[in-house]
Amino acid sequence: MYFVSNVIKVTIPNYLASLPIPDSFGGWFRLGVKDWLALLPPTIALGGISYYSYQTIKKAKEAGNGQINPCIRKDINKVVDFVDIEDITEKVSLCRCWRSKNWPYCDGAHGPHNKATGDNTGPVVVRHKENK
Repeated sequence: MYFVSNVIKVTIPNYLASLPIPDSFGGWFRLGVKDWLALLPPTIALGGISYYSYQTIKKAKEAGNGQINPCIRKDINKVVDFVDIEDITEKVSLCRCWRSKNWPYCDGAHGPHNKATGDNTGPVVVRHKENK
């Protein structure tokens, strides 16, 4: 723990203080090659951290706001569907990915969704119990 504390409290501040950062805008034009080379490592590190942060934020925004249902009956508080078991002749596949255009029945929309997101969702299949 002492090593980490020493690096954070002493080594990094000393390193940053030793960098040739000019006091004015014009000072940037008076830096030599050696000065610019000394500024490369922290600039690359800062750029890498910035890029990683940007990618993380971008991925979070693409994922949405945490909602599962992207478009089905958004005008009501809660989507509830009833399927009468008597209406099922052999079997029925019910959508679980919320992307079906034939909601609440599965239309295979989970296939492209799974491919695009790496998810593994599929339908709920309801069928009559087989008699033996």
